[in-house]
Amino acid sequence: MKKWILSALLLLLLVACGETGQVNEEQGSDAADGQTQENEPSDDKVVDEEEVPASTEEPVEEQEPGEDKPEDGGGEDDNPSSSNEDSQEPQYIVNESNWTIESIDPLSSAINPNVVLLTIDDAPDRYALEMATILKELNVKAIFFVNGHFLETEQERNTLKEIYDMGFPIGNHTMTHKSLRQLTEDEQYEEIVSLSDRVEEITGERPRFFRAPFGTNTDYATDLVKQEGMILMNWTYGYDWENEYMDAEALADIMVNTELLSSGSNLLMHDREWTKDALADIVKGLQEKNYEILDPDLIGDHERTSEME
Repeated sequence: MKKWILSALLLLLLVACGETGQVNEEQGSDAADGQTQENEPSDDKVVDEEEVPASTEEPVEEQEPGEDKPEDGGGEDDNPSSSNEDSQEPQYIVNESNWTIESIDPLSSAINPNVVLLTIDDAPDRYALEMATILKELNVKAIFFVNGHFLETEQERNTLKEIYDMGFPIGNHTMTHKSLRQLTEDEQYEEIVSLSDRVEEITGERPRFFRAPFGTNTDYATDLVKQEGMILMNWTYGYDWENEYMDAEALADIMVNTELLSSGSNLLMHDREWTKDALADIVKGLQEKNYEILDPDLIGDHERTSEME
């Protein structure tokens, strides 16, 4: 009897010890799992927070309409429709007493007075496109003054459009290059206005500059040009129509070393082979003398500029 009771008590004791060990084992496993969660990388927890994506989107919501994000490479320079006239205020005017180019504000340190203007007449005859290409490669500009009798064929009109598309201003040099002083007022009107109409048809823009054939204006033509919104222009010196300078080397030398060269000089050249061949040396020679080749888009109308002041 005592053995039976003793055996029963021993069995009960063994059962009780087994259950306690199982409980302790399960509790130890839960504790280990809890420790593992607490030690997981913190960035996994950040991704689950709603505040992070909200703060990432915030700059986009505050962005002004039409404003490019920096990562898109957007900006004013990426807009191909912007023109020089829209982005640059006039800084120079033409002095009609001597046809030099002068600073609007001579006291401004931001405006370089040591400039010269390049102009090319009788375009686009034969060499104007090559001359434009040379100037483009040198990163300088000139005004191409055109005649209507060089715009009669489709090829001539395409040439003018190509010069314009390269960034060069197109000037009015009349339809047929006749002396205005030998024409009636009606004929002068036709010579000037009809050419501006033709240039606009080809390029989409009317000329901003006018130069009379042979540099001879009339009172009527002067008034008409200003009514048409063009800037009257002549020149200070040029040589390429003289026999002794119908050579590239001689022409380049006189254009750069003439005593007539000074700040604001308005240089006259023509659509000629020897001028084309001398053009690069002329530009480089002027720059070596510390003259800036002026961008014609910086030239403003004298009367309108006076009103602005």
